[in-house]
Amino acid sequence: MKNDLKIFLAAPRGFCAGVDRAIEIVKKTLKKYGSPVYVRHEIVHNKNVVGSLKKLGAIFVEEISEISDPSRPVIFSAHGVPKNVPEEAKLKKIFYVDATCPLVSKVHRETEQLYEKGFDIVLIGHRNHPEVVGTMGQLPDGSIKLIETVDEIKNLNFTKPLAYVTQTTLSVDDTKDIINILKNKFPNIKGPIKEDICYATTNRQAAVKKIASLCDIFFVIGSTNSSNSKRLVEVAKKAGCNKTQLIDFKKKLPIKEIMECNTIGLTSGASAPEKLVQDFIDEIKKYTKVSIDEHITSKENVTFKLPSSLIN
Repeated sequence: MKNDLKIFLAAPRGFCAGVDRAIEIVKKTLKKYGSPVYVRHEIVHNKNVVGSLKKLGAIFVEEISEISDPSRPVIFSAHGVPKNVPEEAKLKKIFYVDATCPLVSKVHRETEQLYEKGFDIVLIGHRNHPEVVGTMGQLPDGSIKLIETVDEIKNLNFTKPLAYVTQTTLSVDDTKDIINILKNKFPNIKGPIKEDICYATTNRQAAVKKIASLCDIFFVIGSTNSSNSKRLVEVAKKAGCNKTQLIDFKKKLPIKEIMECNTIGLTSGASAPEKLVQDFIDEIKKYTKVSIDEHITSKENVTFKLPSSLIN
């Protein structure tokens, strides 16, 4: 038997209030209207969650046009959708339930208000991510300028008053750098009253920062298309653990590598179920004696109401 292995477990981790609400919306819609119900895009970016909802009777599609039975409800994912999506559903007389995270909806409202007040708008975010597509789709084409990196700022020129909004799942530190450079170039740029990066993203990144430097290797449990999970990998590397990897639990764990360590770090993205974390720990326990040191950096008690159409 090798030396004991210490697992530094980050908290908070896993599901946020927006993900909890979105999953609950699918379950409640199935309960109220029976199966199948359609879901446009993965409800949250986690294959495990999507697989379990498929078993309950959810059918996942990428576009409204793929819905073969318009008499069935469709749910819009937590990432939000462009305005033309609910418009298409209405045209086709398809009943829809919007599971957009309320913190994403806040960004949508901000962009609309800024546009109405005559601002040029910069969105800091990742190109082609569904949340970014949804936010840009709140306004006419060309109304929002997307920037992903500091380098893209030098080519920006605006004549009207300027404002910025951000994707909710970005790296807190990287975004701060971009905002500072934007402010240097455009001193009068208007920012959101309350920052757009959501509480869950901020908290999970802060928890990882606290423990990353203590770890020989760090694992973030989440899917490869999960923005907030990928940001946690970046944060752990920057905070002092170069050997950080994103792991989908269905993949074989790198047991040999783990067994060569004395300490490992562990967290999960905001769309990853806690069961995956516990399964990971149980798997490692088959090979060595494990002690858990859970570092709690903040407590979360946020909840979001369900849409009125699902409240009996």
